[in-house]
Amino acid sequence: MIIIMNNEVTDAQIDAVAQRLKSWGLDSNVSRGVERTVIGAIGDESKIDKELLQALPGVEQVIRVMKPYKIVARSYHKEDTVIDIKGIKLGGRQIQVIGGPCSVETQPQMDEAAKYVAAAGCRLMRGGAFKPRTSPYTFQGAGVEGLEMFRKAADRYNLPIVTELMDVRQIDAFMKYDVDVIQIGTRNMQNFDLLKEVGRLHKPVILKRGMSATISEWLMAAEYIAAGGNHDIIFCERGVRSFETYYRNMLDVTAIPVLKKETHLPVIIDPSHAGGKAWMVPALARAAVAAGADGLLVEMHPNPCEAWCDADQALNPQELVDLMGSLKGIAQAIGREL
Repeated sequence: MIIIMNNEVTDAQIDAVAQRLKSWGLDSNVSRGVERTVIGAIGDESKIDKELLQALPGVEQVIRVMKPYKIVARSYHKEDTVIDIKGIKLGGRQIQVIGGPCSVETQPQMDEAAKYVAAAGCRLMRGGAFKPRTSPYTFQGAGVEGLEMFRKAADRYNLPIVTELMDVRQIDAFMKYDVDVIQIGTRNMQNFDLLKEVGRLHKPVILKRGMSATISEWLMAAEYIAAGGNHDIIFCERGVRSFETYYRNMLDVTAIPVLKKETHLPVIIDPSHAGGKAWMVPALARAAVAAGADGLLVEMHPNPCEAWCDADQALNPQELVDLMGSLKGIAQAIGREL
């Protein structure tokens, strides 16, 4: 860590910073320049309270040299992490497409959805039993009953299930129905108590990016899960909020290579929530695969016109089949497979 002192700093203030670093078990190296004095902290940066250091008299700026995230960092694990989900590998050479409806509605709807997801070639299925909605008056999900319907439908086709956890009080139900992959939604990306609890579970976790979150904030959220002992984390870019109103969110494709550089964990893309319109999904999905995404989270409803949630962005069964076909060529072109 580097501490830059202001141009009016006194020897007493420099000594105070050095003493504070010493109290945390770190040594210091003072470099006096013509215009600025710089103090280098030598030792374990994780012991330093940056805000407290910043508040000391004479301190102008505190700059971390080491990244604040450790376990999720590429420097911690040089090779790409491949997560095993009931024998299905996510993060390796094979790109996984997770298909299914936005929400669990009825048993017949889920049975049909599972049939079409499997027929299209998807190996995992998505669906929301608990739904975070902007309006308190819209459909909030079928709850525990939805988990039961989802499990029953997916098991017929041996599809591992992916569904969103909104509250720690729902964990027992998730364990009862053996949810295969827990999704943490964009609104809960920085719900640190929830992240800590998920960190104690032995379940893969999809961590969606907050709608206004920086890459660093997203990585730090993942670190909360990893610090709890759960290292099976999958980053999901679903678009960030911007000034544009033509589409729902702005898909940040740039996040894919950035995350590939910063972390060893898999990265997937949710093109459905990014565009917000079904006709945009194929183009965004193809761009994501070309940019190096390890998978996609795609909404497909047996009959989108009758969907209880996000009808505009759901593909129909044939559109999912067509999308899978177009993605295979892109995957092969970059040395991967679907």
